[in-house]
Amino acid sequence: MAASSSQLGCDVHLSTALSASMAAPSFASSQWSYDVFLSFRGEDTRFTFAAHLYEALDRKGVNTFFDDHKIRRGESISPTLVRAIEGSRSSIIILSQNYASSTWCLEELVKILECRKTMGQLVLPVFYNVDPSDVRKHKQSFGKALVKHEKTLKQNMDKVKNWREALSEVANLAGWNSQNK
Repeated sequence: MAASSSQLGCDVHLSTALSASMAAPSFASSQWSYDVFLSFRGEDTRFTFAAHLYEALDRKGVNTFFDDHKIRRGESISPTLVRAIEGSRSSIIILSQNYASSTWCLEELVKILECRKTMGQLVLPVFYNVDPSDVRKHKQSFGKALVKHEKTLKQNMDKVKNWREALSEVANLAGWNSQNK
């Protein structure tokens, strides 16, 4: 699928900013398995924005965890993702229309924010065709997804509460908004 020129411009801007931040390591490089962990909703961005961003980062020499390229067939996804998140110096979270409908994405988000607090991981949100205030205030698709999770997880409302808090927290971080091009 082709990316728009503004989308490619955002990819290049993000990859340039991130590769510049990687140039001055604050920790020994042997501590990290990856420079960047990409968190994204596959159905929204896997073959478009996320793939283009991965390629742009790769061209800049930024070692990036992208689930299509780094998980070996047959490996359990959850432990692999947890190890990749914990082993990443930074994370880029691509918040898109259907991000909150995925419990995997929401679990990744909680783990990423935990690593931000405990390990000082740099977290960069990208608001991909969504309004940051909709993420922060759980409106539109984010609110609908959380209500659906509440209905299906009635016995585990603490999990949904954690997801709500994580979405609000990430939406309060400085990031990139694709709607502003």
